[in-house]
Amino acid sequence: MSVHHDGGATDVHIHVTPPTLLASEGAHGAWRPTLVRDGAGRQERVELEGRPMRSIVKELSDLEIILTENLRRGIDRLVISPWVSTLPLELDPGAAAEICRVQNAALAQAANAYPGRLFAFGAVPLQDAAIAAEVLDEALGLGLIGAEITPSVANRWLGDPALEPFFAAAAERRAALFVHPGTHGLGLDVYGDYYLWNAVANPVETASAAAHLIMAGTLERHPDLVVVLAHGGGVLPSLVGRLERAFAVRGEARRALREGPRASFSRLHFDTVTHDRAVLAALVAAVGADHVLLGSDHPFDMGLDDPVGEVRALGLSPKDTALVLEENATALVVGVRRSR
Repeated sequence: MSVHHDGGATDVHIHVTPPTLLASEGAHGAWRPTLVRDGAGRQERVELEGRPMRSIVKELSDLEIILTENLRRGIDRLVISPWVSTLPLELDPGAAAEICRVQNAALAQAANAYPGRLFAFGAVPLQDAAIAAEVLDEALGLGLIGAEITPSVANRWLGDPALEPFFAAAAERRAALFVHPGTHGLGLDVYGDYYLWNAVANPVETASAAAHLIMAGTLERHPDLVVVLAHGGGVLPSLVGRLERAFAVRGEARRALREGPRASFSRLHFDTVTHDRAVLAALVAAVGADHVLLGSDHPFDMGLDDPVGEVRALGLSPKDTALVLEENATALVVGVRRSR
């Protein structure tokens, strides 16, 4: 299957719940969203466990609508991922694995219906690293390019030694991993006010997970590991110097890491969802245009309205603009498929 196109762009941060996963389509399971449409077929609201999800402001399920809307924005290829609230983070590994398999089958079916235009990250039960590796392998066999994972599962952050078998398997298969925050606000009361759980806690959570991966030596041990961080990596880029300082002055910061943190940081990839042109420009300067990929965070209220325009406004060279808008995503997809 070809993934090369002239022009256009690829969005690697877009959440979709295919219709077969909706409770409103007759499927059963408390984790399934309910989608209510008006008489004209437009999405009126999305509910989860009876609660209206007011943060969802664009189409969640209808792929024709989603693809058409994105074409208007200059985006002709999408790398979709599950809505993080539907991931089975609280269940035992066996039950979580079955839900992940159901989601992966639906995401693969959606992607296969639009060859060359739609690709997908799946879901894995990180509660158990061995089972997660097995489900990841199955997902790759279905045609998915990797998995969306959260910063922590079952009180384990991503650098936990118990997760090593999963990351080893992902690196071996060159599967892409998309790190996306959960919705728990890091458990601090302060994030319950002023929408801070989303505006602040989410990027802090992503940065915490990435820092844990770095300092645990996971990226160092697995240089082929492909990790994409949501929301521009959150606050991580501004903390690399502090990680370097900790590595220099504290023994515990060197316990699992041989080379400095910046070397592992340089292996990470980042989306463009920063909501700040100066911050995005600084990110590209810090990590290189070849490590930044276009993202929008569709269909949520904290997503970008004009993701392509945000990148073009940076005034990058034509080569670097093409890397961010399209070529890095193409390389990610091709890299996964060549490993099979």
